[in-house]
Amino acid sequence: MGHKKGFDRAVELSRAAREIGIHTVTLWGFSTENWDRSEQEIKYLMKLYCKLIRDYLAEAGKDGVKLIHLGRKDRIPDFLLKTITGAEEATKNNKKYIINIAIDYGGQDDIVRATQKMIKDGVKAESVNKALFEKYLDTRDQPYPYVDLVIRTSGEQRTSGFLMWQSAYAETYWDDGHFPDFTPDKLKGAILDYSRRRRRFGGNDAMEHFTFKPELVAGLELAWWRLSKIPQGTQLRDYAWQHLRAQYGLSKTLAKEAAEYMLAGRGLGKWKKFYKLIKDELKLAFEPAIVASLELKLQKETEGKDTIKAASEAESTAQSLYAEVYRISLFQAAKLAHLRVLADIERNLAENGMGEEHWDRAEDYLQRFYRALKERVA
Repeated sequence: MGHKKGFDRAVELSRAAREIGIHTVTLWGFSTENWDRSEQEIKYLMKLYCKLIRDYLAEAGKDGVKLIHLGRKDRIPDFLLKTITGAEEATKNNKKYIINIAIDYGGQDDIVRATQKMIKDGVKAESVNKALFEKYLDTRDQPYPYVDLVIRTSGEQRTSGFLMWQSAYAETYWDDGHFPDFTPDKLKGAILDYSRRRRRFGGNDAMEHFTFKPELVAGLELAWWRLSKIPQGTQLRDYAWQHLRAQYGLSKTLAKEAAEYMLAGRGLGKWKKFYKLIKDELKLAFEPAIVASLELKLQKETEGKDTIKAASEAESTAQSLYAEVYRISLFQAAKLAHLRVLADIERNLAENGMGEEHWDRAEDYLQRFYRALKERVA
């Protein structure tokens, strides 16, 4: 029953991927190692693959989907092989989308078979290069053979050799749930998380947003934190704009304007203006209205909290906030969120008269936060 639900989900997710605009989807359901399963289970799975392919065929013509089998063809049953070759022939002229169905596939095996074919073709060693080698892989002649995103479910944190060559620079998304429970909404969440990531492909990242000194910025923020209870006045604003200027590299004029927005009641409208200024100046890609809402939510969730347990919701909100602002994944934003909430907790304890040492701890967490931010984003 679990296998059947998983196969139905695969069809549903592939349809959802097309609606999102994803050109190529690869589903890996049977690896070269899966032959160790019982004969009865293998037979059942092969029948389900036939149904899966027929279900795809029902939509392929309408949606322009090309079906391609990845893996060995010499070991799968004749009834499935006939279904596969028929599907590949029937959809060979479709060009809008590609569905790769990996049956009896392994990343290492793909590379081994490619090497064997090159030897059989008499390719000389000095002629072998990356472009030539890729012409012998199972993904040959595909317009987008390189994997952008690998989604791994069931709480597993390994790729198990999935498209090893083609996934050299793939991003990975981990989900604790089992594949049959990975809904189209979860797929959209994974794509959103992926969209926030800055991909370097092994090279230097020319994009630079921050050149601040973490210790300096943390010290300035702490300074105006400690003045937060005094009546509104120039001293607090001076500390605030100096902090913003140091953190974001703003001009003096823009830093003062940003400080006015940040300190003026902290309403949604002012925060939207604040983040629009930051976005425009630093050329970031976030939506100011979304970030402003998260900022206010975070303030409410950290207010008065004196333990990390009490602020558990705040940590999740902070994670979403930093992922949105700095276009990083939720996983990458987790450390930032944790350090920031810890700093806020220490601030609350200090403001409630629990001891001067809490201000020291707050500064320490702020420094760690800004170091982590600069390391991740700058």
